Amino acid sequence: MRLPLILATATLGLIGSAAAQADDLKIGLIYGKTGPLEAYAKQTETGLRMGLEYATKGTMTVDGRKIVIITKDDQSKPDLSKAALAEAYQDDKVDIAIGTTSSAAALADLPVAEENKKILIVEPAVADQITGEKWNRYIFRTGRNSSQDAISNAVAIGKPGVTVATLAQDYAFGRDGVAAFKEALAKTGATLAAEEYAPTNTTDFTASGQRLFDALKDKPGRKIIWVIWAGAGNPLSKLQDMDPKRYGIELSTGGNILPALAAYKSLPGMEGATYYYYDIPKNPVNDWLVAEHQKRFNAPPDFFTAGGFAAAMAAVTAVTKAKSTDTEKLIAAMEGMEFDTPKGKMMFRKEDHQAMQSMYHFKVKVDPKVTWAVLEPVRELKIGDMNVPIRNKR
Repeated sequence: MRLPLILATATLGLIGSAAAQADDLKIGLIYGKTGPLEAYAKQTETGLRMGLEYATKGTMTVDGRKIVIITKDDQSKPDLSKAALAEAYQDDKVDIAIGTTSSAAALADLPVAEENKKILIVEPAVADQITGEKWNRYIFRTGRNSSQDAISNAVAIGKPGVTVATLAQDYAFGRDGVAAFKEALAKTGATLAAEEYAPTNTTDFTASGQRLFDALKDKPGRKIIWVIWAGAGNPLSKLQDMDPKRYGIELSTGGNILPALAAYKSLPGMEGATYYYYDIPKNPVNDWLVAEHQKRFNAPPDFFTAGGFAAAMAAVTAVTKAKSTDTEKLIAAMEGMEFDTPKGKMMFRKEDHQAMQSMYHFKVKVDPKVTWAVLEPVRELKIGDMNVPIRNKR
């Protein structure tokens, strides 16, 4: 039974609105517009709209078909997300759906795409299972997966003579992330000395921190604690307060949205890898996005703005290449397809439809004029620099 009261709006990409016509190109956006991931969702929508504008050179049409964006708020709840996506496919007749913000909601959506035999471009949910064991052939993902996050960080900080210990949340996100990180780190010649897992609601990291310090303090060479954490708790700052420098220990973690980067200002010189930071990629797409976003919102584009933009570019490229919105023609066009994004070229891997993409090794710089920590580029980690495993079983 379909759940009621799903928030939905249909707007033309051009100024003004009108009822969708049969020949319109309908794109459904399922996202957590309200709820715990609201900030991420709003960035995705902004990026999607700007990406469609850029991809169509401002016409908001593809092959003469006007683009209509139909948005549905799933509140990051799996049951609402399933219902929203089913409604988008069956009632709104969307040609392609994009979403969603929460990994749990995205996993619930995968079978809906398969049942309706319609394309779902997953953006920005990161769980490996989405293009892993829960994947089906109707799923393509522009967002990075957990393995890409973890592997890029291992490649950024790992080298012979480096000893690393990890701190992660004690559930699938943390354990899967460390597993991928550990696998990639071994190939860099670095050594993993210890793994610590803490409950997701942990606020006191004294015991975990001391065990990590004890595991590293007598090791020769460079010593790093790598943290993978989502949400509250702020383990980086708590570990920093314990003065790891007295043992010659550094801290490391991945990138984040700009408001979260404010906390990194207490960690000048920290290194890690990020999915996106507006000032790093140098290409015409990102140049346009940064300039236009600054002009329109008096702020640079953020992490998930780039993701929504990439999803838009993928959708327009696919429909243009397939010359159709027929699902089978789209799948044939999208497998192995390259498309431009603010991060440069992405490519949908044929085996699991995961977008192969660059990541960025950064070093934190503190600029008193900027409210967040500046991520200075060390090097671009290109597709060939990261061995991202194929995890689906099909």
